[in-house]
Amino acid sequence: MTDQTPDRYVTFCGIDCDRKADRLLAMLAAHMATSQSRWVGYFDKKLTEKARMGNDNLHFVGSQVNSLYAFFEELGDSAAEELLYDLEQNCC
Repeated sequence: MTDQTPDRYVTFCGIDCDRKADRLLAMLAAHMATSQSRWVGYFDKKLTEKARMGNDNLHFVGSQVNSLYAFFEELGDSAAEELLYDLEQNCC
């Protein structure tokens, strides 16, 4: 009997990292639209750089893990924190 759990060091197949990263960025955008946090300006700048450089959402998440944690923690969004943790552990 073989283990059916995807191994992130071999493949991202079955983990759906891109979809999860897209979902997290949608959560980020929704919060940025309504928050007065100091993080909004920071993420505006970083998202502009992301677009200029042509990086995908998963790359952005991997590059901004600590900042994203701080923002979502500040807002008390445990669902976003859990999704970010999943991405960090399985995709980054």
